[in-house]
Amino acid sequence: MARKRERPYGSDVTPVDSLDALFGESRPAAELVRTSDIKTRTQPRRYLDPEKLEQLVQSVKQHGILEPMLVRPLPDNQYELVAGERRYRAAALVGLTEVPVVVRELSDTEALQLALVENLQREDLNPVEETEGILQLLALKLNLPLPEIPPLLYQMKNAFEKDLGKDSDVRDNVIPNPESDSEQGVQSVFDELRLMSWYSFTCNRLPLLRLPSDILEVLRRGDIEYTKAKALAQVKDETERRTLLEDAIAQSFSLTQIRERVKASKPTTEDAPLASRLKTTYKKAQKSKVWNNPKKRKQLEKLLAQLEELIDKED
Repeated sequence: MARKRERPYGSDVTPVDSLDALFGESRPAAELVRTSDIKTRTQPRRYLDPEKLEQLVQSVKQHGILEPMLVRPLPDNQYELVAGERRYRAAALVGLTEVPVVVRELSDTEALQLALVENLQREDLNPVEETEGILQLLALKLNLPLPEIPPLLYQMKNAFEKDLGKDSDVRDNVIPNPESDSEQGVQSVFDELRLMSWYSFTCNRLPLLRLPSDILEVLRRGDIEYTKAKALAQVKDETERRTLLEDAIAQSFSLTQIRERVKASKPTTEDAPLASRLKTTYKKAQKSKVWNNPKKRKQLEKLLAQLEELIDKED
């Protein structure tokens, strides 16, 4: 099917085209293609807020697609979506049969890079996906395996802090070794993104990826701010943390309230050794063959009953 060059589908509104930031003045003109001819790929964005997607759906119903999507050609007059996943989903939900796109020949690496850049420019991207996206972009730009990026950043951070001790005028957007191609590459990525400095990213964002999986999940959904998430992660007991996490979201706890609850959940210095002994004993009991000895099993049952009675009477 021939592609038609037109204004945004279903709209007389002139678009504010953020693709200018990706292509510059020489970007191709928008064209209309059938929605069914566009195939999706794995996008940097893992979570889409249902409420915000519904808002976009209503906007598309009223104004049409105001900004073309970016696709690359596939065989048999098909296209692969590179940037514009939310718009594509909204168009599909509305039932648009044609959508405006910019078609560009791209390699796999170029397609992923453009998808990452477009995604990182979104205002509603959550901090976890933003962090993961920046790491992927750094890996692409530096041509390094993804696992090698965090150690490189921490190495730069340590060298920077060492230099900072010698010179108080050193700024956090300066790389410690200007002769290093890798460090220059890191600097250029953060300069282009203009989101934060590489040092701020290393100090404040990289630690997020070490948070427990339940904390990361709510961060991805945008249910809680990352400063609160870091405070909640201090609760090591998974069940207790999940309960506090649910309360914090449901009751909109402030950061101060969360810190108070976290502090209250921690055992006192006197209780810590006893609690540790209890956990260690429990783990040993689970693996022990003592339960196979009828005489010892009877003793254990008696001791367990005494412990349960003691706990039940704690109030």
